[in-house]
Amino acid sequence: MKIEKEINEITGFKNLELLAKQVVEGFISGLHKSPFHGFSAEFAEHKIYNSGESTKHIDWKLFAKTDKLYTKRYEEETNLRCHLIVDNSSSMHYPKLKQFNINSLNKIGFSVLASAAIMNLMKRQRDAVGLSVYSENYEFYASEKGSERHHQMLLQKLNQALLSTKEKARTKTFEHLHLIAEKLKRRSLVFLFTDMFQNDAEADKLFQALQHLKYNKHEVILFHTFDKKHEVNFDFSNRPKRFIDVETGEFVNLYADNIKEQYERAVQDYFMELQLRCAQYRIKYVLTDINESFNKILTTYLVERQKFG
Repeated sequence: MKIEKEINEITGFKNLELLAKQVVEGFISGLHKSPFHGFSAEFAEHKIYNSGESTKHIDWKLFAKTDKLYTKRYEEETNLRCHLIVDNSSSMHYPKLKQFNINSLNKIGFSVLASAAIMNLMKRQRDAVGLSVYSENYEFYASEKGSERHHQMLLQKLNQALLSTKEKARTKTFEHLHLIAEKLKRRSLVFLFTDMFQNDAEADKLFQALQHLKYNKHEVILFHTFDKKHEVNFDFSNRPKRFIDVETGEFVNLYADNIKEQYERAVQDYFMELQLRCAQYRIKYVLTDINESFNKILTTYLVERQKFG
């Protein structure tokens, strides 16, 4: 896959497709030690047999090995439609990076690689995937397809999100979610990657937009993406620092220790409020620390895929 040239000295992933494949293969190898043992290497080409289905496509050789009934899945089958939504506003580009790899990620980098890994799993499952990217504008939309050409195009668009330098790019997530809800014509799994930075009034509107997706029968999974070390634990040296709002340019000068306890309490209260509201609207809420592995993301995908019917 060709990678865009450097833009403002920022380079994307050198090979996003290969890196996503490595993330997924590492995850699959770990499934043997987990409750998802049934998702062996064969899960890419088979699905569990359900009572009442035709027995014509049962893989009897696999049954002899596993003592479980699986049916062969054919390339033209599409069992799931998934739409990935990535917030590409200024705050998602924190912390600022010039190069990206699995050990060097900011919020947008984590969201891009996580999205690519989900796409890799879906490709193995013969599922269809679509993508939306937004900041202050609705930057990109592609409907759900399963072709290789479509897959490569989405990888390119994801990588471009890293290369777009955002200066004071505010966003009203709720406006874009309403647009997406209108565009999605068939029931889908919807994964939203966002750091949930908005004011209280916009939070109300955001949940109205998420409810719009739910009303249209989509299943919504919110990956609340954050840097736990700095954005939750406020882990900064106690020297005078200038803290700048990357979306407005406003700033405050202070010593970190002077507000650390108050800040941490406010953040925890906010996270708890989000969890409660998501539960109220039956939206799956997943706390997503960019310093952790991608296993939580991919496990969530598998669980929600199994439940989606």
